[in-house]
Amino acid sequence: MSAQIIDGKAIAKKVRDQVAQDVAELIAQGYPPPGLATVLVGDDPASEVYVGMKQRMCKKLGMESFSFRLPADATQEEVEKLVSELNADPKVNGILVQLPLPKHLDEEAVLRTINVEKDIDGFHPLNIGRLAQKGREPLFVPCTPDGVMVLLEESGVKFEGAEAVVLGRSNIVGMPAALLLVKRNATVTICHSRTKNLPEVCRRADILIAAVGRVEMVKANWVKPGAAVIDVGTHRVDDPTKEKGYYLTGDVAFDEVKEVAGWISPSPGGVGPMTIAMLMRNTLRAAKIAHGLVEV
Repeated sequence: MSAQIIDGKAIAKKVRDQVAQDVAELIAQGYPPPGLATVLVGDDPASEVYVGMKQRMCKKLGMESFSFRLPADATQEEVEKLVSELNADPKVNGILVQLPLPKHLDEEAVLRTINVEKDIDGFHPLNIGRLAQKGREPLFVPCTPDGVMVLLEESGVKFEGAEAVVLGRSNIVGMPAALLLVKRNATVTICHSRTKNLPEVCRRADILIAAVGRVEMVKANWVKPGAAVIDVGTHRVDDPTKEKGYYLTGDVAFDEVKEVAGWISPSPGGVGPMTIAMLMRNTLRAAKIAHGLVEV
């Protein structure tokens, strides 16, 4: 029996529709539209696409977006000065510095410069620190792992007492995903390149999150029958037989794993749409924090 396919597009639309409704209500109460500032350093094509998507989504949901670009050779001082100016701008509720930054820049220092109440990416050390502590709550949670949790919740997957395995330990997805699972009372194992007997460890998982960055690494024999499998990876694989000359796939061998899993998110069409939806939700929350409408 094939797994239940987790439709990230449909769940992301549900999140976006709620955000649009809440934004309209906020404006109707006399508050300005929530404002998102994006900072792009350099001219990385993928980063330009991502920033453009975020700006268009803001407009669609009734929010304002402010775009700032710096050259690839911008200095640390120039980037931090721009972020500090955005911190002081009341029209800007959320600040997003598009990662990765050029290698000569100190990424950690830039992220630390963002006001914690405008850190809609959830990467500020204070937000990550609160996420890691029992009884503390961050102002914002990183968007991709937060979206993963919503996919699982909306699909009816049970966290309490579940054995969860996270493949990958990145600061952006793997580590915060593990912390979010712990907060939901799952028992969590984080796997990485040094993990021994990796397929065996994965087979124990009731919830398996693949964020390892390797094409179709997770095979059917890695998966416990009935497990929930979330594929965070997205890869472009060259294929001259395809009309575009390539196809997109994830970290999970979808066609074979779906015959074993209980739930599975496809890639593309699973986690991807959720990331921007959660970013929009965080921007709205930042506006509510700025107006004193949310207790923090």
